[in-house]
Amino acid sequence: MTEAVIFDIDGVLVDSPHERAWGDTLKQLLRTEWVDIADSTRYAPGRYTTEVYQRVVAGKPRREGAKALLRYFEIPDPDGSRTLRLCEMKQKRIRELIEQGAFQAFEDGLRFALALKERGLRLAAASSSKNANRMLEQVLLEPFCREHSLHYPFITARTRLIDLFDVNVCGRDFAHGKPHPEIFLTACEQLGVPLDRCLVVEDAPAGVRAAKRGGMRCIGVARQGEARLLRQAGADWVVATLDEVNIEEL
Repeated sequence: MTEAVIFDIDGVLVDSPHERAWGDTLKQLLRTEWVDIADSTRYAPGRYTTEVYQRVVAGKPRREGAKALLRYFEIPDPDGSRTLRLCEMKQKRIRELIEQGAFQAFEDGLRFALALKERGLRLAAASSSKNANRMLEQVLLEPFCREHSLHYPFITARTRLIDLFDVNVCGRDFAHGKPHPEIFLTACEQLGVPLDRCLVVEDAPAGVRAAKRGGMRCIGVARQGEARLLRQAGADWVVATLDEVNIEEL
């Protein structure tokens, strides 16, 4: 029996600009500050794809994601300075995109979270991203409910997506990033629910592996056609949209 659901945010509830921010930043650096090494790397704009983002970067803390991206494209970083520069520039770019409103909430994700809340399940937000809360704070739920004729007593004109969660561990500095389960174990502990009664919702293989290593069941959301990667990571269910999930069967 499921008593609590732990949500990753980027790619699950919010169509965040993280993938775009990493791509924009890497392209800019290799055309400017790193142009002298560009020809000796494996990078080309067309080689940075959604699959690469999902497999190499998604779900990881920023610095680990940057290291993995540089390693994937064989961009040398002997002293770690390029990792730091990529992190710095990527954070600047994603803040620009968020301020521009270059993101939106997934409607199926909102319906799923609202339906769980109505049934009395406890909810937690657990994203590695330090930008997750900024996006959650900007999504108002009353306009969405009004547009879709949804009525919940806990929704007011001021209710934001971030307000749905009983526990929020987004963007914390954990000793270990995904695929280590620390972030999910912390969320589960704060929820006060046994591991076998917690369900994780993820869109990244690293996040799925973290959930499974923590002893929790996991739904993998394959919005970009990455179902194979999520199954290989160990997801118990793989869906293209959260509308496919039968909440009563959870």
